[in-house]
Amino acid sequence: MKKPAEPPPTVTDLAQRTALPDTLRALVAEFPRNGWQENPNYSQLIAFWLDKHLSFRSLTQHLDRDVAEMLDGNLDARQYQQRLHRFGGRLINDLHGHHQIEDAHYFPVMAKLDQTTARGFEILDSDHHQMDALLSDLAGAANGVLQTSGPPDALKDKAAAFKATLDSFAPMLNRHLIDEEELVVPILLKYAPPEFR
Repeated sequence: MKKPAEPPPTVTDLAQRTALPDTLRALVAEFPRNGWQENPNYSQLIAFWLDKHLSFRSLTQHLDRDVAEMLDGNLDARQYQQRLHRFGGRLINDLHGHHQIEDAHYFPVMAKLDQTTARGFEILDSDHHQMDALLSDLAGAANGVLQTSGPPDALKDKAAAFKATLDSFAPMLNRHLIDEEELVVPILLKYAPPEFR
C-alpha cells in the first residue's frame, strides 16, 4: 500500500518564499488589500506605516535608476556619488530604525492580539535579521563606490558591484514589505488596538 505523499515543507526563509504560509493569510483573506482604506478602522498610523514602506520602495527604485544611468554614461560620476550617498544613506538608516521600532514595540503587542498569527511575527523578526546582513552588504557596496576616485573604469566596476548587490536586495525587501503589510494591516483593522490609533 502506497503511503500518501506529504505536502512540501512550507518555505519561510525570506530568500526563498513567495508568500507567507496559508495559515498566516487567513486575516488578509478576511480583510483584502483593496478594501483597507475604506475600513472604518483604517487609521493614521496604518497610513503612515504604509507610506514608510512606499518610501523604502521609492528609494530602492531611485538607487536602481541612478546606478543604471551612471553605468550607461548618462550621469556624472560625482553627481552619482552624491545621489548614492543621499538616497543610499536614507534607505539604510530608515530601514534600521523602522525595524527596531517594529521589533521592540509593535510586533510584541500585535502577536498577542491574534494568536493564530504569532508565528508570522517570528518570521518577520527573522526577516529583520536577514535584512540586517543584506543592509550591511548594501552599505559595503555603496561605500566601495563612494570611496573610489581616479579613472572612470574603477568607479564603473564598483558601481556594477553595487548594482548586483542592489539587484539581490530589492526583491527580498519587497517580499518582506508585502508579507509584513498583509499580516499587520489586517490585525490592526480587525482589533483596532487603542495604542496604535
